[in-house]
Amino acid sequence: MQSSFSLTTILLSITLPTSLAASLVPQALRDVASTATSIVKRAENTTTIPLPIVVAPSQYWDGVDGPWSSFALQVGTPAQNVRVMVSTAGAFTWTISDGGCPAGYVDDCINSRGFIFQTNKSLTWVANSIFNFNFETNLGMDTNGNTGFDTATLGWQGAGGPTVAHTTVFNVQSAQYWIGGFGLNPAPTNFTTFVDPQPSFMQQLKTNNMTPSLAYGYTAGNQYRNAKVFGSLVLGGYDENRFDNTQNISVPFYDDISRDLLVTVKTVSSSVDGQTVDLLPTKDIEMFIDSTVPTIWLPTDACEAFETAFGLEWNENLNMYLVNDSHHSDLLSSNPSVTFTLAANDSSSSTVDIELPYGAFDLTLEYPYITSPNTSYYFPLQRADNDTQYTLGRTFLQEAYLIADYDRKNFTIAPCAWEQTTNQSIKSIYTPGTGPSESSKGSNFPTAAIAGIVVGVVVLIAILGAVLWFLRRRKNTEKRRVAELEAKEADQAKHSSEAGETKPFISNPIGGELGGGEIHELTAPHKPFAQEMESPHKVDPNKAGYSEMEGGEYFGPGKGFAHEVDGSGPAIFEMPGSDVHEMPAPEHRPAEK
Repeated sequence: MQSSFSLTTILLSITLPTSLAASLVPQALRDVASTATSIVKRAENTTTIPLPIVVAPSQYWDGVDGPWSSFALQVGTPAQNVRVMVSTAGAFTWTISDGGCPAGYVDDCINSRGFIFQTNKSLTWVANSIFNFNFETNLGMDTNGNTGFDTATLGWQGAGGPTVAHTTVFNVQSAQYWIGGFGLNPAPTNFTTFVDPQPSFMQQLKTNNMTPSLAYGYTAGNQYRNAKVFGSLVLGGYDENRFDNTQNISVPFYDDISRDLLVTVKTVSSSVDGQTVDLLPTKDIEMFIDSTVPTIWLPTDACEAFETAFGLEWNENLNMYLVNDSHHSDLLSSNPSVTFTLAANDSSSSTVDIELPYGAFDLTLEYPYITSPNTSYYFPLQRADNDTQYTLGRTFLQEAYLIADYDRKNFTIAPCAWEQTTNQSIKSIYTPGTGPSESSKGSNFPTAAIAGIVVGVVVLIAILGAVLWFLRRRKNTEKRRVAELEAKEADQAKHSSEAGETKPFISNPIGGELGGGEIHELTAPHKPFAQEMESPHKVDPNKAGYSEMEGGEYFGPGKGFAHEVDGSGPAIFEMPGSDVHEMPAPEHRPAEK
């Protein structure tokens, strides 16, 4: 909105006088503008809100049960590079120790396991003890490792990723997790008691003001679309180009913090030979979204429905569905899809469909997970013993985008979008009470009303500006017309005066001279006024008496000149004459002789 206020101010300053402009702006808009100004002033005195952190993928496809898009991490001082998977359930970081690659174990073991972390070569490693993960216990996938604290940085060396000191690290050698993991859950880690919780990597980022919130956006990526699409991870925000925002659901966190991302799966269906097949006989089950594990865990009756629809066979020794080469070719040709219909809860009418093509299930199992043969295609589906094992693993997140907000305690699920996977559009998620969206709470007007007021005022100002421009133009035109008229009259007067030098202008007699009319002679500009010229005949005071009038000076008589003096006799006055006219005398003629 600040840009709108600036535009209004500029238009006012250009088109209207200051006093008039102030009178035209409604009080409501002035209140809004003052609110925006106060927000800016408050912002100057607060900590700068950071931008979201975009964690770049490692550009590798890793794992012996995938392949999967991994992410880069640096651990220790000096930094040692490792590749890790994203764990939406984990709250800490784990790496592979050098004991995880014994001699003769796996070809190119160190690279296969995403590199190893050697704690004895880190100057900042603070050892603790050996502890269990204490998560994924419901799936029987708990493990342990040598724990401690060290410096960790997101991204490859030189990429400028955020660094956190003294973060919890498990260094494991077990093959339970083939490569390391990076936990996104901001919950603290407790080793022995709850009196000394160790903050998570996510919490430290927020505490150090390196991310705008305890939120993230994530999708796993896949190899079957657009010639391979890497995973996407944004901390403190999300990438709006990676999901379809026209359809999604928002779900509150589950009360059990170890299973917070719990969502209701209403139906699971597939289209086989043009027929829709129900793959979830038990409707409305609660499933935990967890990227730590690759597979999808469903009730036994649902797994049996999959077996029938896709021709799968359960391997009792491996507890996996292996797919031989010929059947793999048939499934690729038929390319069946599976649609999961999700809701916030079993009574919610708002749902979203996440459709997985067969490519999402077309994965490879390798040694040491399988020994004879050493590699095989497999279908990432597992039988759950109870409802605590119902899990939507990494396979599901190849087609779903997850946004988890730990400040507001809710998460959003939406289908992935594939049109602009190479063009990012990163949006921030702010902690409640912070961020630009919170600054408008002091205003009594909703955003739409404010926008309407601003637009209305801008239009009004534009109209007034046009009217004033027209009036000013009209006034200037009138001034030019009057000036031209005056110049024309002056020019005519000049020509008349030139003609009057030889012939004075005489008005026409009214009624004629005999009729008693008056003849008027106009005063010509060339007619000289009577002036007393300086005479060359000046009285010489030496020759005659001279007195300057009212001058105060007296000159005595000149030499050799007679002078008239004051008489002493009485004054002689001339009597006024009468109006008696002298009659003409008769003509006198001499007598004739």
